[in-house]
Amino acid sequence: MIFEEMVTRQARRYILSNSLCCTVLCLLCICIPVVSTEIDVDQNETKVLLMFSKSELKTVVGDVKDLHLTLNDTTASNATVTFTYQIGDTISSVENDHYIEPVPDVFILANQTRTMSFNITSTGVGHFNLGVNSSSKQFTKLSEQFVRITIVHSSALVVINSVIGWIYFVAWSVSFYPQVYENWRRKSVVGLNFDFLLYNITGFLAYGFFNVGMYWVNDVKAEYMNKHPRGINPVQLNDVIFTLHAVFVTTITIFQCFIYDRGGQKISKICITLVSLAWLFIVVALFIVIFGDDIITWLQYLYYFSYVKLGVTIIKYIPQAWMNCKRQSTLGWSIGNVLLDFTGGSFSLLQMFLLAYNNDDWSSIFGDPTKFGLGAFSILFDILFMVQHYCLFRGRDPYESLNNYEEVYSPLIK
Repeated sequence: MIFEEMVTRQARRYILSNSLCCTVLCLLCICIPVVSTEIDVDQNETKVLLMFSKSELKTVVGDVKDLHLTLNDTTASNATVTFTYQIGDTISSVENDHYIEPVPDVFILANQTRTMSFNITSTGVGHFNLGVNSSSKQFTKLSEQFVRITIVHSSALVVINSVIGWIYFVAWSVSFYPQVYENWRRKSVVGLNFDFLLYNITGFLAYGFFNVGMYWVNDVKAEYMNKHPRGINPVQLNDVIFTLHAVFVTTITIFQCFIYDRGGQKISKICITLVSLAWLFIVVALFIVIFGDDIITWLQYLYYFSYVKLGVTIIKYIPQAWMNCKRQSTLGWSIGNVLLDFTGGSFSLLQMFLLAYNNDDWSSIFGDPTKFGLGAFSILFDILFMVQHYCLFRGRDPYESLNNYEEVYSPLIK
């Protein structure tokens, strides 16, 4: 009996001992992954940011420029940083187009915070994005770190292009006022085509919505940058100012049509129909943007305004040119407006060609025929107006014949 009790006690101790060991092992198995996970999280939270010293670099072919890479924290281990080259939409680790000499890899030692310098030696004309990459997992947001490099033939042409840009900006801005002055001087808007005015205000309003949205609305800018992460906003402050100024002066000209002698002139039904369809398209698209569950984004919606501006630019001069032919006179249509518009358009095209040569980027002209075609189209109409004014209908008064006279006080729209 005593022997049996001793055996039972030993068995109980053995079972209890094994149970405790199993329990401890289970707890260790559970705790070890947790500790490991916490360590991984800590490592992810201490990733290092690698930054370029500047976001844009402009240089002349053959020059050598300095660039810097800066770490915002120390690295836990040694790392090698390589450079990438983005030409167009293609990102490569090899610089194939020979814009610059290949930049050597940068070796970063552990536990060091420092600024690394390297040279950019330009060997050809063009533009591309220089980025960074690394197989090390210590770095964060490497795809967002890049510098835009532009290599040109001549730095003097850069200054000349800047001056030309200001010339055509001023010429186009001032070009609205000769017509306003002509209307005020004559106290009449007879000879100024009302279809042209309606097309003009429609085009500038549409272009104004596009420019303001692209330049000032943060959500739209963020959407554009998400779509073009290494792109540049195509709308600058001078574009916004020019468009707002154009809307203001065109509104003054339209107001003059209500207070000055307008003869029998009226807005054509064709013009009213086309403009109404354009704004109906804009309104319908707006409802789709708001209630269409992302069928159309706000960025796409703004581009619709630019399409309206494009269409208006193509047709807006036709009614005025036809009216001059019909009246056999340019009386009431300011030649000052035409000359300044011709000056601005000519310098704008000249700048396009100089920029294409200096950057060796002829695709900016012939690769985008719409922009070039619209500029050339406007210049051709300006030449037509000058031929009408100085050659075909020089000094002619349409009211010399009573058959051409129309009632002064007629409704604006029939």
